[in-house]
This record gives sequence, structure tokens and C-alpha cells, in this order.
Amino acid sequence: MIFHRIKRWSQDTIAAGRRHTVAIKSDGTVEAVGDNKYGQCDVSGWHDIVAIAAGNVHMATNTGNAHTIGLKSNSTVEAVGWNNYGQCDIDHWGDIVAVATGWRRTIGLKSDGAVVAVGRNNDGECNVNDWDDIVAIAAGDWHTIGLKLGGTVSAVGNNRFSQCNVRDWVDIVAVKAGYLHTVGLKSDGTAVAVGKNKLGQCDVSRWRGIVAISAGSNHTVGLKSNGTVVAAGWNDYGQCNVSDWVDIVAISAGCSHTIGLKSDGTVVAVGDNEYGQCDVSHWIGIQLPNN
Repeated sequence: MIFHRIKRWSQDTIAAGRRHTVAIKSDGTVEAVGDNKYGQCDVSGWHDIVAIAAGNVHMATNTGNAHTIGLKSNSTVEAVGWNNYGQCDIDHWGDIVAVATGWRRTIGLKSDGAVVAVGRNNDGECNVNDWDDIVAIAAGDWHTIGLKLGGTVSAVGNNRFSQCNVRDWVDIVAVKAGYLHTVGLKSDGTAVAVGKNKLGQCDVSRWRGIVAISAGSNHTVGLKSNGTVVAAGWNDYGQCNVSDWVDIVAISAGCSHTIGLKSDGTVVAVGDNEYGQCDVSHWIGIQLPNN
């Protein structure tokens, strides 16, 4: 029963990392642009990919989320990039239905609702072995979030800014985690957030009609049912300048850039482009998310 429920959840077909962007094409291959110092964009040989993840580590950190994860249609996982903490050691994984990347780690959701993790665990962010009935996962820099079948939420890891204080959340249908904050989408189209809010990244209480959320390092983005997008938080690079976007069907917030997938399979981007991570205007035929 859990397997069928998980399979109905939307998969991520676009992902914004710290300095790179990846997207799945309609044929199951993957596009990537941006910083490739650690090989995080070496995805040209991937095929049969159904979901991707690229972490959005905080700007002050030089390395750690320079890896990219791809979920294949046979429920195995691909990985490229920096691997000093073993965050790319996922060759033995199987029966995976969703993936997430945090700082120096990778999280996988299995079809039975269990969760697996590899990589950095200094703050207990990989202590997910006892989780069950999970239907969605999210990874921040030092904390990991799991959405349970009944709409409640579990959390492990660093809680210095209360980013793991999600025990009282109910009626949640999606979760995302940023650098030091956590965002949840409720079944009524509103959003909730906990954690560090110095830059307003948790100021989402007035949002309405939201159908998808994404959390960058210090900004939060919401997709509305009419295809427009709202954003809150850090905007020094213009990563929250999405008010003119229309016809959007999926969103992803990176460290300091934001990308949106349009219904025609093209991609738009705003924010920091120092490494070419926003050079996506030529992309076409990007896979639309599952309904």
C-alpha cells in the first residue's frame, strides 16, 4: 500500500544546487550547467532518470554539496561529484522512490516507507534508520526531514535554530529544507516554516493557493495553482525576483538562484550566475513533473 501511495507523489525533474543546475529531459537523460569543479555536472551518460537532486549548501561553505544524485526508473541511484564523506556511495541502493541531497550527504526513500542515508553525520542528520511510513524526504545542511503517511513530520539533526521543531505540524503534503530552516506545505494550500528567519525566509504564513514549495539556503519559493510564483527571504542576487513568472509547473531554489519549469518544457532562472548556473534559456523538452 505504501509503495503505490509514494509512486503518486511528484518527482523532482529540475534541481538547483549551490552553483549548478540540473534537469531531466523527456527521454530520461539529464542536462547540467554551472560549476563542475568536482564533476557534479558529469551527467551526460545518465539515462532512464526519473528524479534528481542537487544540494544548496550555504554560500560560506566552499565544498560539500558539490554532488548530484539521479534516481533511475529501476529504483537504483546514480551519483557524481565530491565524495569525501561517502555521500556518493549509493551503488548498493535499491528499491528507492525518492532522493534528497544535504551538505555532504544523500538521503533515499524506499518503497516501503523506510529511509536510508550516507555521508556526514556529525549532527545526527543521517539517523533515519528507525523511520517508517515516510512518503517524502528533504535535506537541509545539517538536518533531515521526513513526511509521514498521515501528514505529520519527523526530523533529525542540528536544531540550533529550531529547524527541527516540526512535531506539531499536521495536514502536511510536502516538505523542503534549507540551510537552517524547514518549510511545509499544508493540504489547504498554505505554508508553514520554522528555523532561522533573519532574512525573512520563514515569512510564508500569508501565502495562499500554493501547490509546491522549495527551500534555498536562505530563501523560500512557492508555486501557486495559477502557475505564478512567490518568494521570501534573501534576495541579494535577485533570486526572489520571480513575481513576473507565469505558466510555471515546477520550481527549485538553490543557494543563490531559483529555477522554474514552464509547461512547454522550457526553463527560466534568476539569481547568481557567476558559474553559468542560470544559463538554461536554451533548454527544451525538459520532463514535466508527475501529477
